[in-house]
Amino acid sequence: MEFRYLGSSGMQISALTYGNWLTHGSQIENDVATRCVHAALDCGITTFDTADTYANGAAEEVLGAALKGVRRESVEVLTKVYQPVGPQPRGKNDTGLSRKHILEAINGSLRRLQMDYVDVYQAHRFDAFTPLEETMQAFADVVRAGKALYIGVSEWTVEQMRQAHGLARQLGISLVSNQPQYSMLWRIVEEEVVPACAELGMSQVVWSPMAQGVLSGKYLPGQAVPAGSRATDPKRGADVIKSWLSDGVLAAVQDLRPIAADLGLSMPAMAIAWVLQNRNVASAIVGASRPEQLAQSAAAAGVTIPPEAMARIDGVLAQVVTRDPTLVGRASPTARLV
Repeated sequence: MEFRYLGSSGMQISALTYGNWLTHGSQIENDVATRCVHAALDCGITTFDTADTYANGAAEEVLGAALKGVRRESVEVLTKVYQPVGPQPRGKNDTGLSRKHILEAINGSLRRLQMDYVDVYQAHRFDAFTPLEETMQAFADVVRAGKALYIGVSEWTVEQMRQAHGLARQLGISLVSNQPQYSMLWRIVEEEVVPACAELGMSQVVWSPMAQGVLSGKYLPGQAVPAGSRATDPKRGADVIKSWLSDGVLAAVQDLRPIAADLGLSMPAMAIAWVLQNRNVASAIVGASRPEQLAQSAAAAGVTIPPEAMARIDGVLAQVVTRDPTLVGRASPTARLV
C-alpha cells in the first residue's frame, strides 16, 4: 500500500481510504461490515472515513466496533459534522457548524466510535448561516481538547477554504484536507481547487472515484441496469447515479476497456489509479459491500498510468467530462451529503 502525507502535516494516510457511506449500518449486515474493515486492514488500508450523519449515526457505531482491538495509533480515522443526528424531534441547533453543534457533535461521534479522538474532523459542508470565525474557533477548541488532531473540509469553495485557512493559522491549528468529488468524469476541482489547496498546504481526500460505480463498466448503453445493482435500489443511492446513466456517458466508459486491458488493470482499479495520478490527491475513498472487493481496489495503489494512456483516457471521455469550476460547492450528480 502506498502512503502519502496529508497536506503539509506530518501525518501519512493510505492512498486508499475505506469509506462507509451507504454500507455500514444500512446496506450490509454488521458482521459483513466488520469483515470488510478487516479485509481493508489486510490490504494495507489504514485510513477510514465516516460521518455522523451516515445511517443516522449507525455507520460510526459499526466502524468503531469493527476497529475495536485494533491498535488505535496504527489507523487514521476521519469523520464529519454538519447534519443532524439522532432521534426526532430535533432542535434548531442540531445542524450546521455553530459552536454549540460542533462541540456536541464531536462528543457524539467519539462515543459512537468508542475512541478518545479522531485524526481529522471535517466540516461536511460550508455553513453560510454561522460566522466562519465561530466555526473555526470551535474547531480549534476541539483540537486543543485533544478530541481531533487535524481539521478538514468537504466541498468548500476556494474562497471559503482560503478564509478558513487564514483563521486556522491565527488559531494555531492545522487545516490539512478537502474532501471533494473527483473522478475521470467529474473534474471540477482541477482548475481552481487543486492549485489553491497545493498553495495552502491542503490535500484532497476524494470521494466517488468510480462515479458511483459507473466507471466499473457494469452499466451498458441501451440496456437496463443490472438487477441488484446500486442503480436499482434507492437505499443504495440509485437517485444519485441517474445523471451518469446516459447512453453517451456509458458508451464512452465502455471505450475505456481496451485502455484498462493494456494497463493490466480492471476498470475499477484504473478509475481509482487515475485519480491518484493527481499528486494533490492524498487518498481515494473506496467502499465495499463484500470483503473481496477490497483486494481489487487495492490493486490501484502505487500504479503509475503512463502519460500516453492518460491522454487516451482524456480523448475517450472528452465529450462527457464535467469540468465547470463554478459547480464547486453546488449541486452535482451526487449532491447528497457523502
